[in-house]
Amino acid sequence: MNCAVAQRLRERVVDAAVLVEQREPAEARRGHDHLEVVAAARTVLDPQLLRVGKRILQQRFEAFDGHRFQRTLWPVAEIGLFPLGIVLLPTEQVPLHIFEPRYRELIGECIEQGVEFGLLYADEEGIRETGTRTAVAAVLERFDDGRLNIVVVGGQRFVVERMTHGRSFMTAETSDVDDEPVDVDDATRAAALGAFRALAALVEVEVELDESSPELSFRLAAQVELAPDEKQFLLESRSEQERLERVAELLDTARRTLIATRDLNEKAKRNGHR
Repeated sequence: MNCAVAQRLRERVVDAAVLVEQREPAEARRGHDHLEVVAAARTVLDPQLLRVGKRILQQRFEAFDGHRFQRTLWPVAEIGLFPLGIVLLPTEQVPLHIFEPRYRELIGECIEQGVEFGLLYADEEGIRETGTRTAVAAVLERFDDGRLNIVVVGGQRFVVERMTHGRSFMTAETSDVDDEPVDVDDATRAAALGAFRALAALVEVEVELDESSPELSFRLAAQVELAPDEKQFLLESRSEQERLERVAELLDTARRTLIATRDLNEKAKRNGHR
């Protein structure tokens, strides 16, 4: 973690793998030269993006035409697709740098018309069929050459039914993904919330959450940087019970890993002063 970030964290010593004050664009992955993915390699708690709607968008970001965007559905069954090297969960917000012409066209239309695009996880194994309807929440910066820095927010999940053609970017007909009507037991919900609070306390971050949300699993997971495969599992799951169980496990593992890492660092420091 660099000095500037450490200073913003009130001079607290924080492991770089644990707490991230700000996500920044990273180099694009091979095979996806249209994007710069958000840097995220390990499990980290990200308080800044949690507050992007309340603080950053108001104080630091330039909203499009001075207005906050309202999420609207694509007017027809067809939706523009944006394959990326990240998984975006419902309610999650991330910054993106858009520079390839066809995706500048897609995002430009979404901004102008106030519609969503479909974000799909893509890696060396291909593009997944289940993704997230995504809205442009704010335009951070417009460059003279047409590139854009934006913040996007995840909405309704969808699955690709049929690919369509005729545009410079990928398009498809999709259907929404909804949960099966299964009740969530109180013990599972409490375990997931407890695991999240324990991790937040460990990294000394205060987080406001809607604990009564019917999609609590997504709200919890959206605040913690998880591996793409784990996030894709959550995205495809049609059971809030199943998702909360997995999120509780992931958060508990993250907390125990952090404790072990800090212990090792302390031992290394002591050994170095002998």
